[in-house]
Amino acid sequence: MAQSNSPSRYTLTAALPYTNGPIHIGHLAGVYVPADIYARYLRLKGNDVAFVCGSDEHGVAISMKAKKEGITPKEVIDKYHNIIKKSFADFGISFDNYSRTSAEIHHKTASDFFKKLYEQGDFIEEETEQLYDDEAKQFLADRFVIGTCPRCGHEEAYGDQCENCGSSLNATDLINPKSTITGTVPSLKKTKHWFLPLDRYEGFLKEWILEGHKSDWKPNVYGQCKSWIDDGLKPRAVTRDLDWGIPVPVEGGEGKVLYVWFDAPIGYISSTKEWAEREGKDWEPYWKSKDTKLVHFIGKDNIVFHCIIFPSMLKAHGDFILPENVPANEFLNLEGNKLSTSKNWAVWLHEYLEEFPNMQDVLRYALTANAPETKDNDFTWKDFQARNNNELVAIFGNFVNRVAVLTHKYYNGVVPTPNAFTEVDQETLKALKGYPAIISNSLERYRFREGSQELMNLARLGNKYLADEEPWKLIKTDEERVKTIMFVALQIATGLAILSEPFLPFTSDKLRNILNMMSSGAETDWEAVGLNDTLLPAGHQINPSELLFRKIEDTEIQQQLDKLEATKKSNASTTPKTSAMEKEITPQKDTITYEDFAKMDMRVGTILEAEKMPKADKLLVLKIDTGLDTRTIVSGIAESFNPEDIIGKKVTVLVNLAPRKLRGVESQGMILMTEDKDGKLVFLNPDEGNVENGEAIS
Repeated sequence: MAQSNSPSRYTLTAALPYTNGPIHIGHLAGVYVPADIYARYLRLKGNDVAFVCGSDEHGVAISMKAKKEGITPKEVIDKYHNIIKKSFADFGISFDNYSRTSAEIHHKTASDFFKKLYEQGDFIEEETEQLYDDEAKQFLADRFVIGTCPRCGHEEAYGDQCENCGSSLNATDLINPKSTITGTVPSLKKTKHWFLPLDRYEGFLKEWILEGHKSDWKPNVYGQCKSWIDDGLKPRAVTRDLDWGIPVPVEGGEGKVLYVWFDAPIGYISSTKEWAEREGKDWEPYWKSKDTKLVHFIGKDNIVFHCIIFPSMLKAHGDFILPENVPANEFLNLEGNKLSTSKNWAVWLHEYLEEFPNMQDVLRYALTANAPETKDNDFTWKDFQARNNNELVAIFGNFVNRVAVLTHKYYNGVVPTPNAFTEVDQETLKALKGYPAIISNSLERYRFREGSQELMNLARLGNKYLADEEPWKLIKTDEERVKTIMFVALQIATGLAILSEPFLPFTSDKLRNILNMMSSGAETDWEAVGLNDTLLPAGHQINPSELLFRKIEDTEIQQQLDKLEATKKSNASTTPKTSAMEKEITPQKDTITYEDFAKMDMRVGTILEAEKMPKADKLLVLKIDTGLDTRTIVSGIAESFNPEDIIGKKVTVLVNLAPRKLRGVESQGMILMTEDKDGKLVFLNPDEGNVENGEAIS
């Protein structure tokens, strides 16, 4: 349910970056640039804003990184926290506070939050069987387990998710699980944990999201929430058997920590507390007053946590407001491929700042103009170059430079006194006054890409005005007219200096300096552009011009492309592909008994229908006649087969596999597959394909 359109204050959160690596352009485009644009815009409008973030420093990935590098988790988080914090500061992300979840104030805040829910009886305490590494003498968190996915047969699925077919899993679902710590087969061991019963909050979530935010939340966010709620919510563990994290602060919690998904969002609250303490403010209104607008900026992989789980936690606690909006973005790809930290397929922010010094705004603009707001988008270095050369240099920079240079040339840098305004002048000044409302309309709807293009349209307005009026020609015949033209052009340049700040903060500072706005005596906030007849008064002295942007040469772009090509070759060399004749045979799995085998019910079936799963590159939805019935099976074979080519095909089906939902479709079994010597999937009918002896069936 939407709150007041005129909040007394804003609390803006940006997803806590995980400190197991630096920041790349995917993070920036998805979360931090749009969040910063919105925060800067609100401040320019005179709003009370708390824009908070911090490093997410607990969880399994930190422990895994530490083990891999032979250092302590503390050394891992300190290294990346410092890199990330400096990168954000250098890039101009204007957090009011950037904290970290290892801070004492966060440990206390998260512990107190847990204890309140515990004392209110909001948790379910349950003893469950979990995988245990007897050699390492520890329970295995999800990412410390790898095994075969029970849905698609992928042999390197993690204990929380199969990255091949996208299924959400529990570690105990995996077939042939192995510990990633020792490589041994884990045993099942009983352990006690606390669970948040999300099913208790289904009614609240349906009313709050499905009814209350149907029209104002982004379709990708609303759709994902609806899918989760419609599928039915289940209790979710809030504690884990780990030695890195916030200790469970109640009796019986020894050797356990708060699950990272539970403690991380509380980091927004503790970061706000830290900021308020430093600034001498009261933190509570920013999280507890109904006239506060809370907005979470996240990527699409965090929608469930910020729209389902964290609100349920806040609702259970009882003292906190709920987010009014969660404008999650989709993913950004790089040169046609998914960004990958492990494969170094990324543009790292700290490296960009070294290789393109003082060009923060070029990257901010390129990422905003191509933002993945409604679908996954692709960053290319050629587009980056074109955005800079054809828009920032040729339109924005060109207009400002001409205005400043001509003002110095004709009037020694003094804003001329205008004469009577023509109809064109009046229309141009009226159009300038309209831009704050136009851009506000985009930003209030979280359409930052649209807003950036409206800003560029204002620069286009200025260029067109100068090109049409041609003061460089008129100066020879009508000096008085030129005074008016240059006065109007200087008002547009001043409007650009103000309205560009959310998008191009470094450029805005440069332009304000060129125009010497601090000493102009004029109001320079957002509303002034739409209300004031004069932004830069006649008689005001401006400073000498300086170039706002420089052209990016082809050689610079080629260097970046060569760098990516080197990464691609390096990845290929570390994962060598054998020839068809040398194709490695999958090693034999652990020995099983006949009774284990007899549990599997395999039948011959015929594919009656086949179609691609929407928005899933690897999945086909199949209707199969098993002889027992006609059933739906979702199979990760779309990259090997066209749907129309396999209708009527005889296949082998494992029919007694427990049903499981994939992207909202219930799959009732599994088709057995193998690979030919070229690595292509083949239906289990060995005489039909070019299949060698020893090929594994999955």
